[in-house]
Formats: sequence, structure tokens, C-alpha cells
Amino acid sequence: MHIKASAILGFFSFICACLLSPLGMTKSLAITLDDSPRTATGYLDGPSRAKQLLNEIERHNIPQIAFFSVGKKVRDEGKERLIRYANAGHIIAHHSNTHLDFNKHSLSDYIADFEQAETQLRTLPNYKPWFRFPYLREGNTQEKRDGMRAYLQRKGYRNAYITLNNYDWYLESLFQTAVAKQQTINFDALQKLYVELIIEGIEYYDQMAIEVLGRSPHHVLLLHEMDITAMYLGDLVDALREKGWRTLPVEQAFKDEIAKYRTEKIFKFNPGRIAEIAYDQGKRKGLWHHSLDEAYIKHRFDTEVLGHDKQKTGKTE
Repeated sequence: MHIKASAILGFFSFICACLLSPLGMTKSLAITLDDSPRTATGYLDGPSRAKQLLNEIERHNIPQIAFFSVGKKVRDEGKERLIRYANAGHIIAHHSNTHLDFNKHSLSDYIADFEQAETQLRTLPNYKPWFRFPYLREGNTQEKRDGMRAYLQRKGYRNAYITLNNYDWYLESLFQTAVAKQQTINFDALQKLYVELIIEGIEYYDQMAIEVLGRSPHHVLLLHEMDITAMYLGDLVDALREKGWRTLPVEQAFKDEIAKYRTEKIFKFNPGRIAEIAYDQGKRKGLWHHSLDEAYIKHRFDTEVLGHDKQKTGKTE
């Protein structure tokens, strides 16, 4: 069978057009876990969480991730947990000493807290001078914001921004409350809800990025070092890969051009780098996706994971 040259040329033109279009762009993200070593006194203890999380990372071939860590927790089992993560090849980075809310503290107090944490964290293996603001709050006044920007620059620290936001921490709190109350938990439904909520946010902010940047950047996903992360991170990554996403090391993600972006807007509550850029381009609504709404998450948890809708009809869980 003979194929005309024009047909072949047309086919390759189509492929090139797809690759160059937003829908054909490679989608990639790096994974970061905040608040480590997070309190582990619920479903899993600290050593069990670390073991299960590292197993998930290895079994699902997840590249190097970063643990943004709280200085005051670098002791006893918490310190041992961080060392386990670092010895497995992952990055330890800075997330303040006491998880301060910058909106509620002065610049001088914030810097003092930063320096307390640094004395603890910099002794750990695989430590990187990357700082992530607790709650993503970078200063609610120009003086505080610009003062901390200048301080981080003098110290040689990177502002470890995120592009993909979610409320996984709230889902964890609902889960741990249910565990404490000895409620019947549908773990298959919990896994499904975890994956769906996070992917909803990922797809929303990626689409926003395409709208404001004309491309899908190397994203930085915000998650937390928690039990549901240890349980379902691999499932999340598998689901993302099925949708065409690839995972990459955090250091590679931070080489994206948006790492240099600095908004002039004072954000009291910051939804992430993509929403910053969107705001600066005139977007005023939809900076926060509904998957970051606590009422939405609680309704789905109650009905899907705890089966409260079944209880109302007299059915057992």
C-alpha cells in the first residue's frame, strides 16, 4: 500500500501541533511534604509512618522528594524519622522552628524563630537551604514581606514556593478524629477520596497555569508528612501517571522560570505561585479551588468514608 507524501507530512504536522499545544504539553510535578516530623500518635506511630512512606516511595519509583521540617520537633523519634528520610536520599529543608503564622508576628520575631530552627536542621544529612513559609504566608505587610525576602537572599535561601495547593491536612484531621472515636472507616473510600481531592486541585491549578503562562510548568505539589500520605501516596502517583503526569526531583522543578517570579501583591492568605501570577494578570475570582474548602471535604468524608448517608436510611456501615 502506497501512502502519499502529503498524507505523511500532514500526519507529522498534526503531531507537532499537538505537542506544541497546551493539551500536548508534558505535565510534570515534584512532591514536597510539609510539617515533618509531624506528630504521630493516631493511626500510625512515627516509625511505622516512616517505614510505610519510604516503602511507598520506593515501590512506586517516586523521585527524590523534600521534607520541609519544623525545628522544635528535631528531637528523639522525630529526629530519627528525619534522618531515615535523609538517609533514603531525600531532602531535608526549613519550615520554621514553631510553625509561626507570619501574619501574627513581627519580622524580628519571625527571623529569630527561623534562626532557632536553622541550628537544629542544618545538622541533619541532606539539608538544603530552602525555606517554605508556614501556611504559605509570606508577610501581610510590605515591610514584613520585603524584609523576609531580603533576609532569605542574604542567607542564601530559596523561597520554596508551591504551585499545587490542597487541604490534605484537613482530610487527615477528619481521619484521625474518626480513628480516635473508633468509628467504622471505609478505607477503600478514603483512598479514593484522597486521590480524587488532590487530583481535582492539581488539574485546576494546571489549567490555570496554561491560561496565564501558556504552558504547564514544572509544578511543585504541597502535601504533608502524615498517615494518609504514607498510606496512599503511591496510589496518587499511579493515578497521576495514568493521566499523563510524570514525577521529577524537587530540585529540577525549582529550575522552572516561575521560580524567579516575585509578585508585588501583599497576600494575607497565599494560594500558591500560579494563583499569584493569575492575580497579577487580573484574575480576582477562583484563586482557591473548591477542593480546598473544608465544608466540601467534610461532606464527602462523612458520606463516602463514614457512610453517614447510609446511617440516615437505617442501613449499617
